[in-house]
Amino acid sequence: AFYNKHQEPVHKNIFYIDREQDGVAVEVALQYVDDITPRLSAFANNIYNPEHGTHVTGFKTALTRTLNAYGRSANILKESEENFTGDDALEGITAVVSVKMPEIQFEGQTKGKLGSVEAQGAVATVFGTAFAAFLEENPDDAKAIVNKVLLALKARKAAKAAKDSVLRK
Repeated sequence: AFYNKHQEPVHKNIFYIDREQDGVAVEVALQYVDDITPRLSAFANNIYNPEHGTHVTGFKTALTRTLNAYGRSANILKESEENFTGDDALEGITAVVSVKMPEIQFEGQTKGKLGSVEAQGAVATVFGTAFAAFLEENPDDAKAIVNKVLLALKARKAAKAAKDSVLRK
């Protein structure tokens, strides 16, 4: 909520999970706001990772997959429409992804990017399962989130159509 104090939230309940999977402690919090910029902070063993890494890859994969699955099952994302992309799913998100693990590997000397492969699977599993449950248990929040992402998809397609039309002329 602190990160979003100057933003208008799209949904009421902030998603939060803190669970361990295969020796990796996974903690994720997220909220969508009425903005297009994604704000994503990543940490590994309390070290800030400005270049993200495997934990964020796992998060993005699960986020996109879960939103597509929910959008389809709730019939918000129609059969005729294409799936959300990762960029659609990230539009307007504020999220913190944190992992704690005994054996940790970073890419480069600055510890700016997490390289530990097991973090990807642990985050994808823990976050994906919990976020799917959150969407099921909070239908109003789920609808608001999926509609926000759907708007991003429609804007992306409209921008592409406009670009194509300019290029044809």
